[in-house]
Amino acid sequence: MSALDGRRVLLVVSGGIAAYKSAILVRRLRQAGARVDVVMTASAEKLVGASTFHALSGRPVHTNLWTEPLAHVELGREADLAIVAPATANILARMAHGLADDMATSTLLAAACPILVCPAMNLRMWENVATRENMESLKARGLHVLGPEDGELAEGESGLGRMSEPDMIISVASRLLRGESRLEGRRVVVTAGPTLAPIDPVRFVSNRSSGRMGMALASSAWLRGADVVLIAGPTSVEPPYGPRLIRVETSQEMGTVLEKELQDASVLIMAAAVSDFFVPDPPAEKIKRQDRDVLDLSLKAGPDLLADTRAMRVERQVYTLGFALETADALENARLKLEAKGLDMVAVNEAGRPDRGFEAETNQVTLIDASGVVEEIPLLPKADVAERMLDRLEDRLS
Repeated sequence: MSALDGRRVLLVVSGGIAAYKSAILVRRLRQAGARVDVVMTASAEKLVGASTFHALSGRPVHTNLWTEPLAHVELGREADLAIVAPATANILARMAHGLADDMATSTLLAAACPILVCPAMNLRMWENVATRENMESLKARGLHVLGPEDGELAEGESGLGRMSEPDMIISVASRLLRGESRLEGRRVVVTAGPTLAPIDPVRFVSNRSSGRMGMALASSAWLRGADVVLIAGPTSVEPPYGPRLIRVETSQEMGTVLEKELQDASVLIMAAAVSDFFVPDPPAEKIKRQDRDVLDLSLKAGPDLLADTRAMRVERQVYTLGFALETADALENARLKLEAKGLDMVAVNEAGRPDRGFEAETNQVTLIDASGVVEEIPLLPKADVAERMLDRLEDRLS
């Protein structure tokens, strides 16, 4: 279930050209199950009509403080989260100084819920010392800030000033409304995707991992309030917003990064499909086919990242969830891996099924923990599987 499902979100739209994105944001919020009340400034109405937000939210749009004298108090009191998007330099200044001279600023001043501001303005307005001081004042009061982003601006210029995309805002809103979690504030390291073993400068040995499962786990952990580091091999899947992404290619590179990031980690989720073998000393030049019909490769066992980090994980009490991809005797082989690699929990995947595992958008796993408890998670979209896996992991965290 979405963290936004059944929640009341107050969306304040101020007069920036990015107000068109706010219409998309309303649709995304409603799709996530939220009830959305929209408040618009007079300037915003000149850019996007109130009727647009009325149609998208299914609720009245609030624009005039004098025709609804108590609405600002009711809206501020009832909201679970307030989002200001776009947040222009003007409304940020008025918020910073506690002004309440229209429906938008009065409602925000009456709001007792978390407030997320999404700045959008010309880059020179954003860089102006007055705007910077206003932002620091709002942050000091506990307001949450997302953006602005770097990119093309309305005036034809480029730089910091773009409003964050609606999906990014949804992610941060979900994190703010998630509720209590044992992962909140903990450092969680997640590995995802395949690694490559070069044969020559243009060829490599790898596997079919898409990285979807690891990225879903990283996203779920971040939404629960964790400080997430996502170490990802080469994938075509878009990484989630939130986790700090570190890209690697080879198993050796992943091992080096993993050892560094585990220094202050509480949890390790080893979802990457690390190449078991590599070509020692691959040639610097491309291997020519010429007239040969056979190319003999000598492969050497690559690093075993779980085994290599075992002593550090034990010493630092890093709760570790690993994966076991099996084709036969799945549960028995997974139990052996759990013990041999010093895991706290192992998730067993069945290889060779088109609806689960590598490249699929769904998955089915069986969890085995160190005490021997076995639990099967049914076939579900990988995001839902990730949620259930982290529920179980949280249950076991002390």
